[in-house]
Amino acid sequence: MRSNCSTESEQWYIGGMRTLITVILALLFVRGAGAQNAVSFPTEDGGLVYADIYGEGDRGIVLAHGGRFNKESWEKQARVLTSAGYRVLALDFRGYGNSRGPGQSQPMDAPLHLDVLAAVRYLRKTGAKSVSVIGGSMGAGAAGDASIASKPGEIDRLVFLGGAPNGPAEKLKSPTLFIVARDDSSGDGPRLPGIQQKYEKAPLPKTMIVLDGSAHAQYLFQTDQGDRVMREILQFLSAKCPKANCQEE
Repeated sequence: MRSNCSTESEQWYIGGMRTLITVILALLFVRGAGAQNAVSFPTEDGGLVYADIYGEGDRGIVLAHGGRFNKESWEKQARVLTSAGYRVLALDFRGYGNSRGPGQSQPMDAPLHLDVLAAVRYLRKTGAKSVSVIGGSMGAGAAGDASIASKPGEIDRLVFLGGAPNGPAEKLKSPTLFIVARDDSSGDGPRLPGIQQKYEKAPLPKTMIVLDGSAHAQYLFQTDQGDRVMREILQFLSAKCPKANCQEE
């Protein structure tokens, strides 16, 4: 015969386990909802790009990394963008991870804009009604060149972090947001003057934000201005009509 104490203990244990299981399932659901999916797609020059997809929806964003980064480096920003309702694709350029294609041994000289275009078209083919591109440094150059080579309307908006198109900026086909730190520099000297020249040639609408400090491109997210950078990006992407011509400091 079981005592009342034993019965109550068993009921407490069963109830506690049910609660624990419920909590675990809820956590798994939340984690699953934000989890990324691995995809791959071809480029028009015979390459193959691997990428991570975050979120769902018909508003797409391509994240194009810098030379010292890879697709995983965007995870935090990708999740913020996903929470704002975007479907985000973070790619590995050819020569990074498993991505491959002509020129992969020297990515800085490779046709990386074809990787960006392939990513944009993948999102379009899988349901995206709009696709914007955020590029950092090397990825900014590739994003800009992708806009120049794109069909009208393929790329809705462009965000350049510490970079600019390699090609003629006047041929950009998308509204642009340039974000750069005032003292950002390379072995060739300050980056701001060159980016400023590209910005001045870019067609309207366009916006340029010059931040204090020296952080380059994606490293901006690791500074105390990281939150502002993300707010500016979200505001630019969601605005019904981007600012016509604005430079902020």
